Amino acid sequence: MDDVIIKISNLKKSFGEKEILKGIDLEVRKGELIGYIGPNGAGKSTTVKLLLGLLSDYEGKIEFYGKDIKDDISYRQKIGYVPEASSLYEELTPIEYLNFIASLYGIDSEETELKSKGILSLLGIEEERFNYRLSTYSKGMKQKVLFTASLIHNPDILFLDEPLNGMDANSVSIVKEVMSEFVMRGKIIFYSSHILEIVEKISSRIVIIDNGVIAANAPFDELKSDLHDSTLESLFNEITGFTNHSEIANEIVNVVTDAKGESNGK
Repeated sequence: MDDVIIKISNLKKSFGEKEILKGIDLEVRKGELIGYIGPNGAGKSTTVKLLLGLLSDYEGKIEFYGKDIKDDISYRQKIGYVPEASSLYEELTPIEYLNFIASLYGIDSEETELKSKGILSLLGIEEERFNYRLSTYSKGMKQKVLFTASLIHNPDILFLDEPLNGMDANSVSIVKEVMSEFVMRGKIIFYSSHILEIVEKISSRIVIIDNGVIAANAPFDELKSDLHDSTLESLFNEITGFTNHSEIANEIVNVVTDAKGESNGK
């Protein structure tokens, strides 16, 4: 179909003898917000890094706009990325950092400064802090700078890995609305998070990866209907086979309280 922007076919990736991805097939269309979730080690980050071109040496095929990324890397100019963990150049101010990022996309400093100050202000960073070094910024403020950096070149596709880390509640609400607005304008968001309540609410389609394969791929309402689960958390646990969380929690509490003698009322 003409609106398929990302197409992944039989994608496999190993590190040494350990096979991480065992044959991923996925199509992503314009105007979709994909909630891409899975247990730790399931292959989420590996998939995203392959799509971004940060990893190579894989089997299968990845296409953006109908072109194999091994033959054409021009798609990278059309993507934005907020990584789960990123080291900023903390000796720079946010404006200097954003100017550096924007220059990689050929955006001049005047346009960058206008966009940067506008976005940062709307995200609640005071103008007087624009000339402070990033080393003085809190975790949430740094996350706002990373989010701004992902938007500065007006990308068609956003890859967001735990983008809300450390942000205050007001900023979280703003970022969620930004994502919704982008999707309505035909952009794609590939969203990965362990906060399943947010994934459930904002995603147009949920993709669950487990043990290197896609275990579910459908809108949440459809998955909920098929599996008779009321929340994404319970659905996620059922699909990934994790059903003994209550027992494990009880054991942890027992270990803590027994070690102190508290379970015996001491």
